Amino acid sequence: MRISVRGVSYHVEVYGDGEPLLLLHGFTGSTETWKPFFSDWKQRKLVMVDIIGHGQTDCPDEVERYDIENVAADLDELLGQLNIDKTHVLGYSMGGRLALTFAIRYPHRVKTLILESSSPGFKTEEERRARIRSDEALAWEIEQYGVAAFIEKWEQLPLFATQKRLPKEIQEQIRAERLSHSAKGLANSLRGMGTGRQPSWWEHLKQVFIPTLLFCGEWDEKFVQIALAMKEKLPNSYILKIPCAGHAIHVEQREIFAKIVNEFIEKGGQMNGD
Repeated sequence: MRISVRGVSYHVEVYGDGEPLLLLHGFTGSTETWKPFFSDWKQRKLVMVDIIGHGQTDCPDEVERYDIENVAADLDELLGQLNIDKTHVLGYSMGGRLALTFAIRYPHRVKTLILESSSPGFKTEEERRARIRSDEALAWEIEQYGVAAFIEKWEQLPLFATQKRLPKEIQEQIRAERLSHSAKGLANSLRGMGTGRQPSWWEHLKQVFIPTLLFCGEWDEKFVQIALAMKEKLPNSYILKIPCAGHAIHVEQREIFAKIVNEFIEKGGQMNGD
């Protein structure tokens, strides 16, 4: 369905009738990310959104429209239009940064928070400036050489090396999803919603009392360390390091991921230990 929010037309898909679960994909992802989980989460109302600049959602020219706090405000209004007062929220990577932003700005909307391979942003201004420069260079490349050339380069990042262990069929599905976007949407997403552009939420974590599950893959050492540091600050959180997985746990260990998400929600955000 199409939902117009503050001048942007969002592509949204809703399946099921149970407690709502808002699903937020990563950079170069879309609602397609979550469709393998329909049978696993059939007891829930799955609310899947193409984040601005991705999939079938609009790709505005104005970079400030992609600002992560603006997009969190979009989600707040979008849920209102769907008559959803409160929801469980799951976000992966970029979608995890958005999910955390949403939880910080609209805590009354969130029942439980599940963050997969996510971060609260950078701790220092120097790190932020370096990432902004890096993302601007990538955005320029996308606009100059096109999405296909960018995805070819993107897939070679060490972050995604473990995905080469996946069956060829799944790798091709992921590639097709990545290739489905426009150059303008991806470039402006990097410029407006990149990690360097978002606020640093590190000092806000101690104020997040929502039950929070931090997923990280054991092979994704950078995000394991980020998750451990987040766990120290979040007052009501659990961390799970998933064996034999890298950054994208939801594709590398799909069955385990689906089961843990179900259990965390069913137990009201409680886990047996860390």
